[in-house]
Amino acid sequence: MKKIFLTAATMLAGLVAVAQTAATDTVPTVALSEVEVLGTRASANTPVAFSNVTAKQLAAENHGLDIPFLLTMTPSVITTSDAGAGVGYTSMRVRGTDATRINITVNDIPLNDAESHSIYWVNTPDFASSVRDIQVQRGAGTSTNGSGAFGGSVNMRTQSFSRDAYAEVSGSYGSFNTNKETLRVGTGMLGDHWAIEARLSRIGSDGYRDRASSELVSYFGQVGYFNDKTSLRFITFGGKEDTYHAWDGISRDDLNECRTYNPNGEIKHDDKVTGFYKDQKDIYRQTHYQLILNQTFNPEWKLNVALHYTDGYGYYQEYKNARTLKEYGLQPVVTAEGPVKKASLVRKKCVDSGFGGGVFSLQYSGERLAATLGGGINRYSNDHFGQVIWVENYTSTLAPDHEYYRNNGRKTDFNIYAKGNYVIVGGLSAYADLQFRHIGYRITGDNDKWDWTADPERLQVLDIDEPFNFFNPKAGLNWQITPKHRVYASFAVAQKEPTRNNYTDGLFLKHPTSEKLYDWEAGYEFRSGRFSAAANFYYMNYKDQLVLNGKINEIGELMAENVPNSYRMGVELMAGYRFTDWLRWDVNATFSRNRIKDYVGYVGDYDDQWESLWTQTEIHAGNTTIAFSPSVVVGSLIALDYKGFTASLQSQYVSRQYLDNFERKEDSLDPYFVNNLDLGYTFKLPHIRSITAGVTIYNLFNEKYETNGYSQTCALYPGGSKDAKYTLYSDPRFYPMAGINALGYVTFRF
Repeated sequence: MKKIFLTAATMLAGLVAVAQTAATDTVPTVALSEVEVLGTRASANTPVAFSNVTAKQLAAENHGLDIPFLLTMTPSVITTSDAGAGVGYTSMRVRGTDATRINITVNDIPLNDAESHSIYWVNTPDFASSVRDIQVQRGAGTSTNGSGAFGGSVNMRTQSFSRDAYAEVSGSYGSFNTNKETLRVGTGMLGDHWAIEARLSRIGSDGYRDRASSELVSYFGQVGYFNDKTSLRFITFGGKEDTYHAWDGISRDDLNECRTYNPNGEIKHDDKVTGFYKDQKDIYRQTHYQLILNQTFNPEWKLNVALHYTDGYGYYQEYKNARTLKEYGLQPVVTAEGPVKKASLVRKKCVDSGFGGGVFSLQYSGERLAATLGGGINRYSNDHFGQVIWVENYTSTLAPDHEYYRNNGRKTDFNIYAKGNYVIVGGLSAYADLQFRHIGYRITGDNDKWDWTADPERLQVLDIDEPFNFFNPKAGLNWQITPKHRVYASFAVAQKEPTRNNYTDGLFLKHPTSEKLYDWEAGYEFRSGRFSAAANFYYMNYKDQLVLNGKINEIGELMAENVPNSYRMGVELMAGYRFTDWLRWDVNATFSRNRIKDYVGYVGDYDDQWESLWTQTEIHAGNTTIAFSPSVVVGSLIALDYKGFTASLQSQYVSRQYLDNFERKEDSLDPYFVNNLDLGYTFKLPHIRSITAGVTIYNLFNEKYETNGYSQTCALYPGGSKDAKYTLYSDPRFYPMAGINALGYVTFRF
């Protein structure tokens, strides 16, 4: 199959190469694409902390890893990978906040899942190959569409159209059988008004951990019409992923004895592992459609209107050992010794979702005032249902695809915002940003969790119907003192509703509440021809922040809980120096303090007679560090680009991270310092615009490190007596990252 893909890619590239006439190294873009308005982006005089990542910077690292790993060098960003090699399920945190509080948009259109608020990059593999640039805002940032930004936002723009026809074929191969093949083609301008572009990609990897394989395919296509003041684009992109589960971490003993061990899919008999279920897989397909109109009325007024729809369907299968059959609507297994209430089984959990709506932004740019009026309305519906497809030694009749739960989540999200920059005098400008957001969220049906508190016991009933109305004001000042010196300060309020998991994974009788953020930011920037430096100070004060609590649900997602009072404060430092035209060094560092002011946590009870008890102990921990919030993150990038030869050394240090909010060293991730080295060379051949070949060596010094985990802390009562004094017992789990590994790559541009 791989050979067929590469052969087809090469033939298509050749056809486009014959048709094209340009012979330059770069692909010029259509000037008319500049009429595009992204109302949620920050500009040079917006008083917020942000970083821009260009397509060239992305391409220099885009050889197979997911977008979170391509953004590692932006300040305050750390990444995780379940499979340990940066392919498959990956995620990122900004200023210690997890993916559910990082707003993601593509062309101002929300990309976060409307219920989970997460972004599953595995559903859109190799999307970086179709991205023009990415802006990462830290903190509350500017008003945006979709879920609230509580740690940051990632604003992506898809690629511009090329004026000339082009083709590009790239491939990479390396450790763990990781491979990536990409074909990109474009017609250039047709009749001075039309252009068509497309991309096909395939990514595969066995993963660093056992059986943590990924088979990913994706596409991107766009058709555009342009005239002097109008552009109309139809964009579609999507992907299909087939990944083996690596959702569960491993013990500290396994880290020392078998770092690659993956417990997912274990088949057990008499508590001994006898094999692994081969179809312990997650399979999902997601397709996006966008229709975007950009209109320039005159030099002062521009309009962007976009309609969108996302269709998603998928499922995952799991082998579950010794499950209670009545929780799946099944009768006991009949044996000669009597009925058996537990049996091993295979379950299949499915989702079928649709997400659609529209966004707009109207922009005015005058001599002293630049203002935007924007917003959007989106509607989401997702059916969740589960089936039992096999039961070990089952004696009753099992209906094909026996369904044991079904529920539906529906969500309407409306927001409108107005923001503007006004030049008061000279380089001093004032910024204001006002947003109103309404969310209506309803979940009905049966959850997949067994409710032992009900009488009689049954599956948890979901009947959630909650509206939210948020007013999020932001204001600030920006002073461009001289062309080299800039200072700014801002204050923002952000509010956010709970996620689906916050409702379904917590205590049955306790619902989560919305959270509020008060964000103060202040910064200074210096820029000259060779040297640049910046410092950003932030204080993020939270009311009812949803923080990770060290627990995971059944699919390995980290669970969160409201804490009444907490804060994150710190300073982000950035500097860059260009020694020559071909050698540059960029560094950034974040020093922070992330605290819960008076933490009260709840842990499950455990004794030496019973495996577990359905009771909990309340722990008053006091002032503690927020989980997964390192106090120090440092990044460094030394880059050389000389006569076609490129070399870069990327380094990151991350200090200790606690797995829960009790701040216990035994429940923490050790600090790590990781280095990646990239070497490449670009040259020309007849009839080929350029060829780039190179190799990236990840984890150059073979650091043994982990970027994610969970705590499993419980209260240990000797003999099961609640009258006895408990001790906290820790049995943490970790997700190990790969040691030294390499990926070679080659790209042909026609």
